[in-house]
Amino acid sequence: MWLVVEVVEARDLMPKDGEGSASPFVEVDFHNQRSRTRTVSKDLNPAWNQKLFFHLDDADGLRRCGVDVCVYNERTTFPWRNFLGRVRVHGCSVVAEGEEVLQRLPLERGWLFSYVRGDIALKVYTCAEKPSLPSPPLGIPAASSAGDPAGSTKADRNPPVSQPPAVVGIAVPSSVPPPAYPPPPPPAPAKEAEEQHVKEPIEVKPVVEPATTTTTTQQIYIHKQQVTPQPGRSVVEERGPESVPLVTMHHQVNHPTRQEDFQLKDTNPQLGERWPVGTGRGAAGGWMGAGGWINGGDKLTSTYDLVEQTYYLYVRVVKAKDLPMSAITGSCDPYAEVKLGNYKGTTRHFEKKLNPEWNQVFAFSKERIQSSVLEVFVKDREMVGRDDYLGRVSFDLNEVPTRVPPDSPLAPQWYRLEDRRGEGKVRGEIMLAVWMGTQADEAFPEAWHADAASVHGEGVLNIRSKVYVSPKLWYLRVNVIEAQDVQPNDRGRVPEVFVKAQVGNQVLKTRLCPTRTMNPLWNEDLVFVAAEPFEEQLVLTVEDRVHPTKDEVLGKLALPLTAFEKRLDHRPVHSQWFNLEKFGFGVLEGDRRKELKFSSRVHLRVCLEGAYHVMDESTMYISDQRPTARQLWKPPIGILEVGILGAQGLLPMKVKDGRQTTDAYCVAKYGQKWVRTRTIIDSFAPKWNEQYTWEVYDPCTVITLGVFDNCHLGGGGPEKALPSAAKDLRIGKVRIRLSTLETDRIYTHSYPLVALQPSGVKKMGELQLAVRFTCLSLVNMIHLYGHPMLPKMHYIHPFTVNQLDHLRYQAMNIVAVRLGRAEPPLRREVVEYMLDVDSHMWSMRRSKANFFRIMALLTGTINMGRWFGDVCHWKNPITTVLVHVLFLILVWYPELILPTMFLYMFLIGLWNYRFRPRHPPHMDTRMSWADNVHPDELDEEFDTFPTSKPQDVVRMRYDRLRSVAGRIQTVVGDMATQGERFQSLLSWRDPRATSLFVVFCLCAAVVLYVTPFRVVALVAGLFLLRHPRFRSKLPSVPSNFFKRLPSRIDSML
Repeated sequence: MWLVVEVVEARDLMPKDGEGSASPFVEVDFHNQRSRTRTVSKDLNPAWNQKLFFHLDDADGLRRCGVDVCVYNERTTFPWRNFLGRVRVHGCSVVAEGEEVLQRLPLERGWLFSYVRGDIALKVYTCAEKPSLPSPPLGIPAASSAGDPAGSTKADRNPPVSQPPAVVGIAVPSSVPPPAYPPPPPPAPAKEAEEQHVKEPIEVKPVVEPATTTTTTQQIYIHKQQVTPQPGRSVVEERGPESVPLVTMHHQVNHPTRQEDFQLKDTNPQLGERWPVGTGRGAAGGWMGAGGWINGGDKLTSTYDLVEQTYYLYVRVVKAKDLPMSAITGSCDPYAEVKLGNYKGTTRHFEKKLNPEWNQVFAFSKERIQSSVLEVFVKDREMVGRDDYLGRVSFDLNEVPTRVPPDSPLAPQWYRLEDRRGEGKVRGEIMLAVWMGTQADEAFPEAWHADAASVHGEGVLNIRSKVYVSPKLWYLRVNVIEAQDVQPNDRGRVPEVFVKAQVGNQVLKTRLCPTRTMNPLWNEDLVFVAAEPFEEQLVLTVEDRVHPTKDEVLGKLALPLTAFEKRLDHRPVHSQWFNLEKFGFGVLEGDRRKELKFSSRVHLRVCLEGAYHVMDESTMYISDQRPTARQLWKPPIGILEVGILGAQGLLPMKVKDGRQTTDAYCVAKYGQKWVRTRTIIDSFAPKWNEQYTWEVYDPCTVITLGVFDNCHLGGGGPEKALPSAAKDLRIGKVRIRLSTLETDRIYTHSYPLVALQPSGVKKMGELQLAVRFTCLSLVNMIHLYGHPMLPKMHYIHPFTVNQLDHLRYQAMNIVAVRLGRAEPPLRREVVEYMLDVDSHMWSMRRSKANFFRIMALLTGTINMGRWFGDVCHWKNPITTVLVHVLFLILVWYPELILPTMFLYMFLIGLWNYRFRPRHPPHMDTRMSWADNVHPDELDEEFDTFPTSKPQDVVRMRYDRLRSVAGRIQTVVGDMATQGERFQSLLSWRDPRATSLFVVFCLCAAVVLYVTPFRVVALVAGLFLLRHPRFRSKLPSVPSNFFKRLPSRIDSML
């Protein structure tokens, strides 16, 4: 009979490796039989799904003993292990096979002062039949008797039942020398002394031996520390016709668990720019030698050092002259053709031009080089038949020079055209420049790439890399003060007047004048968003409410935005009176239907606000906080460099030519600068290797990167058949908060691209990035932590919440329209996804996530209350006595209360420095409540607004509920954000903020220690109760510092 312990998984284990993680394995001990699982590296939620078998002599004896399951962390530096928890399963709870259920048991402490957490999932049952244990390969006996010496030559392939399966013999053919195994580790402590001598089943890679190998074997016992287990492989041994062991390998694919799928992964790309020694800057050495594409050793340069260098052969076709005319047509329609192996690129052709100018660049990647000769043909395009051959120029790639930016561009040269065989010269010359470079070359963005040869027409423009700049946005404040001599169309009634203002597609109205009069007074502000260059006009109409459903225009006014003053502070601008154009319809005027009269005027105060920051993105993920006016900008405090290396494991997004494919490109947004990489055609693992740089004016900002599928390549019949072909498809998004990065450190990680779809959360692939934040002025950066996040006008004359939401939506529309005009265009769906335009919409999933964020914060307070209750009830006498002693000391010396608190927080901050995060935060599906969301809740989240439900009553109630719940969701999220910021004071998530706070705690502890407590209490009380005259309208320094602290909102989906 056999006892089976199936170790499934564990959750929420204690980190033990000093890097916030652990490498756990499980050891099971039953009746002097001990066995262990494999080690799962760097995972606090490991999944083993491994069965361990133990021999059971007597089923009744099982009830008198138990199964001890211990979880350990395996260290890699030296042979030792950390205790993570233990569970004891009593024999009475073991059932027979077929009745077992998954038990999730909390881990218990091993001794009094050990600290454990988490739980483990097990299945424990008995089976009557002998389990099919993995057999060792190639003459290795399954086990030997307990009394068998290590040098026994008889291989026992069927061990006796009394022998526990934890001991195994390895049979090695005598004709082959025994393998040199590493020496066993040093003796372990007493707790592990027994484990060192216990041998357990191991799995060894098979060695295929010839059929003539002798079957004489020698047994060697191996400790389990000497062979690394290989999980997921079962070795089955069979007998061949000549009694030679045949090995059959059954490979089981271990799919990663859901939590592993969404983890941030460390990468080790080969960053930096390397050039051959023999082909340095401007050298004309060969780069197609026998040793590979580049000859000589590597020389490291300092530019473009956050990407993997990819090499390209550049061909610039400038122009041609003195081309011959066709003997048939008497003209020449020339074009150039660049050919390298099977790749061929052509320039545009000119009609009837003997001296054409193309000025086009062609780029051929190193990986796609198929020939050592580059050929450039000049041909004459014919309407019917083949194009006429005019001449060619060929280049040996071994003679091509190299160019390293920032060297000046290589000067093009004139080359005489040759005939087809290259034996003689023909009429005509062509100006060319051929060189070898990398993606750092200035010609790279505008070049025609060989890997995109299948794209034609307008699609060529849509695949190029591009840097965009958001339009300069202004707030336009229109203060409608009053109007005079407003004449209604009906002379017999007093008008009920309001003013409607329009800028582009933005329309706002004032309230109705509370009193019916011909000189109405409003004194109301209307705020719009305008972008430079100012193309729209401010159009004001004074209207009369003659009926609840009818308004009549009494006067109209159109003013250009360039005529208004730009305000850079809170001082008011001068007001002006403007005459209204009144339109009336005359009865006696036949052909003239409109009569222009100047009878009314309106009093306005209009200005362009330059001291505000126009927000076009969510404040939680804001990337720029500078005011509009450049005169108010501060100098940059750092530089952000991002190397967009590539992506891996992308899912197919569309069907083209009968097969699934993805044409991916990446977009990054920080501040006013947007960047777009070139589109890699038909690849699930695109490599961009493009590096971009931003100036950083505030470290408490977020850079957003998104990956999209390009659906505008043109010319594809199957593509046009797609229902969503008109829009670029979302693949995933990554956010990185700069304040969580250490300065002057390169972060190389692979970020999971997580997308929430109506069917559930899905991993769309991984984005590989290299990020570096360089500090230019540490003093200015530290000084910023005490400043307001937004310009001071946001606090002196703040906007309402409704105004901010409306203005943000209008700013997003303007940015999307302007960026959509560029070539290639950054389309509206891309801009909306990058700016989180729908982040304020109601979602049951987000509401649950925010609720549990609050509960996670309250857990510490609840645990503290439970601990205090335990102290009061003398659950732990030693702790209770220590608390009484501390209480008596603080009562006797009250001046030690605050110094002790600050010193305690200082020590906690230093202690937490060991466990500080080593990588930037990323999307957390578990915290976002996306991994187990109900399908009906997803259907509600992806529903349109207003809803698309058929019933009118349901639509009205449904929209009202979502609108109210969206506000509640925002408030709940803000509460969670404030609490998480308080937690981040000592968590080293923002290393600069934590350093400042730790230093402040130390200084405060010293100052408060030397200052009498009564003086401190008096000063603090007077400061809190000071007169409003001594208060500033700006937030205090502690408030500014606190609002700059990071929270876990960056990890929210």
